[in-house]
Amino acid sequence: MPDPKSASGGTDGSAGEPYRVMVVDDSAVIRGLLTRSLEKDPAVQVVASVSNGELAIKALERHDIEVVILDIEMPVMDGLTALPKLLAAQQGLQVIMASTLTRKNAEVSLRALQAGAADYIPKPSSSSELTSADVFQRELLDKVKALAKASRPNRPASTRPRSLDSRRPLPPVNLAPKRTITLRKASAALPRIIAIGSSTGGPQALLEVLRDMAARVKLPILITQHMPATFTTLLAEHIERATGVPCAEGKDGEVVHAGRIYLAPGNYHMIVESQGASTVVRLNQNPPENFCRPSVDPMLRSLARIYGSSLLTVILTGMGSDGQKGSMEVVEAGGTVIAQDEATSVVWGMPGAVATSGLCSAVLPIQEIGPSVRKLVMRSAA
Repeated sequence: MPDPKSASGGTDGSAGEPYRVMVVDDSAVIRGLLTRSLEKDPAVQVVASVSNGELAIKALERHDIEVVILDIEMPVMDGLTALPKLLAAQQGLQVIMASTLTRKNAEVSLRALQAGAADYIPKPSSSSELTSADVFQRELLDKVKALAKASRPNRPASTRPRSLDSRRPLPPVNLAPKRTITLRKASAALPRIIAIGSSTGGPQALLEVLRDMAARVKLPILITQHMPATFTTLLAEHIERATGVPCAEGKDGEVVHAGRIYLAPGNYHMIVESQGASTVVRLNQNPPENFCRPSVDPMLRSLARIYGSSLLTVILTGMGSDGQKGSMEVVEAGGTVIAQDEATSVVWGMPGAVATSGLCSAVLPIQEIGPSVRKLVMRSAA
């Protein structure tokens, strides 16, 4: 997962105050382990720990909370039922869904993201696994700190992005001093393939962008979204239902065809290579890049080598800087990069990294990205 400093802008809370978290899980053992994992970092304080959604709502009346870690399956009130009530009870609250990697829980987690949850984390299936899971602890802390920082209001409510289904404003990322963005000219070549990278907030952003353009551009679209296995299977199904365009996890050796969407499967990097006159998908389990597998950078590197100036890349909301190095190679090969803007990103890490590196031809609100891509693809070659 992304480096903590790049994900949250630093290791300390704003003005020295620790980030305030509530843990909601019906298992006292898991609550204790989550609390200890979080409080290993002095920038995080667990101010409430409760066993169900009803108690979580009551806890909001007594505590100033910025992030909730919310289990799915609980007695009295489950996580999906509690989610809209928590969001309504406190404006700016960030909720991370925690679930084991079953298909049922992954489906519920995706529904929760569409209903306003900011992120999700796959929960190890046993307390012993959780105790030894350094990767899980780092991912948990990174997400909590990045999202807690985002919950601290730094801009007018009118500029805040909204979740796709609930239309509830989502709080923006904390604004550091404004960084200069220098744009470059888009490639004169017509795009022949589209690559998209995303992470935190990505499922919602992907659906908005793809609904607007996937069926119209008639090009192959390759996506790397930071997600574990099972989640990526379900996300592909959601994308296909939302767009009407065939979408599935990429399969090793399959030929890339126009009019299809290929999603990197969880725990595999998805790249492409030339095979005669065709381009084929290749999957590998090479070491994580930017703490991620799948990672955006290897996908972009492989695409840039084959498509050069005909590659159009879009970097959406997400923690860290995955996609920055790959976008540099896209630009060096003559391709075009578009990034989501800060105001509509849940976390302006990945898009901010490419935008402030001078790699982008446009930095746009989420609602303008689909139309911009359509315009670049459909313009006359003349």
